[in-house]
Amino acid sequence: MAKARALDRRRRSVRNIRKITRTMELIATARFKKAMDRSIAARDYTRQLAKILGNIASVGAGVDHPLLAVRPTQRTAVLVLTGNRGLCGGYNSNVVRQAMALLGQWSSEQVATHVTVSGKRGISALRFRKIAIDESHTSFEDKPAFAEVAPIGQAYLEAYCNGTIDRLDVVYTQFTNIAKQEAIVETLLPLKPPQQEEEEGTEKAHLASEEYDFYPSAESILEEILPASFQSRLFKCFLDAAVSEQVARMVAMKGATENASGLIRDLSRQYNRARQSQITGEIMEILGGVEALKK
Repeated sequence: MAKARALDRRRRSVRNIRKITRTMELIATARFKKAMDRSIAARDYTRQLAKILGNIASVGAGVDHPLLAVRPTQRTAVLVLTGNRGLCGGYNSNVVRQAMALLGQWSSEQVATHVTVSGKRGISALRFRKIAIDESHTSFEDKPAFAEVAPIGQAYLEAYCNGTIDRLDVVYTQFTNIAKQEAIVETLLPLKPPQQEEEEGTEKAHLASEEYDFYPSAESILEEILPASFQSRLFKCFLDAAVSEQVARMVAMKGATENASGLIRDLSRQYNRARQSQITGEIMEILGGVEALKK
């Protein structure tokens, strides 16, 4: 009887866990849809801004801007975007692995590195690996706001223009679609020249002179748009990280729910066998007692 009771208790426990994982899966699915809409909107905005930059550059050729200056890398900044919570498969560990490879590269080249980490999981993982963290953030969840990201981007812009850093790399999970999310390292500073942005786009833009009139000049407008382009790219990194985390959690919780269902089926079969064996033993004891009374 003890074995059957133990199996029944374990089955009830697994059923309770399945309820939790199923609920977390539904919550992650709802958050994912909202985060994906925001990420796609930011992606379209970033692409359109790159197209405008290419158009302006076709008229304002030879623009010299500090954000476009490529310098030898002596001081670099690394921004690592992870989540505050776990239960999302290998989402956090993949980003940490990419970050460790990048930091190891800069360390081997003896490049001074300023490390900023967003997310409690990334902070704890890098500290466990004895990585010095200069700045940390834990306030970004599945709905990062541009007003919260903008001060971080402005600090990087000022540091790059002042020569405090020569490069900015962002380690995050890039969201392509629901079936593909990849932990990558993207260099945001120095900015790529607008002509190069246009060539890497999906379609070539028309000449700016055919679409726009510039006032006071194409050069002055370009100088205003370049910082905005950087801010939009940085914000897109945060949005991609948020939507990728929800996708990873949704997939992980779905797998956990399915595994719990399979475990419940196995435990039910074992419980039924144990119970059947117990009932058979009780019947045999009764029959043995009856036979003993006949004698």
